[in-house]
Amino acid sequence: MKTPVGERFSQFFEKWICQLDDYLQQLLRVSKESLTSEAEEQRALVSKLTAHYKEFYTVKWTAAHEDVLAFYCPVWLSKLENAYSWLTGWKPSMIFRLVESMRRTRVPGPGLTELTEEQLRKIEQLRMKIKLEEEKVEREMERQQVAMADRKMVELVRMATRIRKGELVGQVDGLVEVAIKGILAGLERVMKAADCVRLKTLKGVLDVLNPSQSVDFLAGTCMLQIQLRQWGQRRDSQNGPRLEPHNNALF
Repeated sequence: MKTPVGERFSQFFEKWICQLDDYLQQLLRVSKESLTSEAEEQRALVSKLTAHYKEFYTVKWTAAHEDVLAFYCPVWLSKLENAYSWLTGWKPSMIFRLVESMRRTRVPGPGLTELTEEQLRKIEQLRMKIKLEEEKVEREMERQQVAMADRKMVELVRMATRIRKGELVGQVDGLVEVAIKGILAGLERVMKAADCVRLKTLKGVLDVLNPSQSVDFLAGTCMLQIQLRQWGQRRDSQNGPRLEPHNNALF
């Protein structure tokens, strides 16, 4: 069942994905005309895409402050999208595998075959840095999960199960509410930290690439996201009514 936040974000996400598809068509056109398109046009399109991604996270963070659990159980994603998730979004290290795949691809479409040795060196340095930041976020998520069984939580659980009547019920409920708010605040911090690593990864790669390469790179990321969504929606429709998800979001 969709919560109010889930409902609103679902509507936003559908519009956001449609706009992403429009940008993808522009990227593919500019990529195909890379020999004749101006660098200024390429930069302008890259700027539009980065602003589009920033809008996504701005809206996401605002909604998550109201109901962060909606993003750990996203109703706007297919089960396939949901399966390839990492802390409410795509895993940053995936970007480096995508860059490597685009370097070696021989099928028609956007590619990154012209990367210089200096660019490859900078991307590798970025990859190692991002890996450390991923591990830091994962440790924080592990800390949040383990904290569910700390002494204070165990004492609260025992109190809640023993007290059935009387004035203490209200007191325990108040303590439970405070504890849950602390848990949700921790999950919100983890989500934002993971999102910041995602944004840092995109920016880091784009800073290394020239305008033409940036167009091809963004076309590749958009194609991957949109195609995965289409595959997931098709599979969900073939398998009947969709069950509520229990994992995280892809992008």
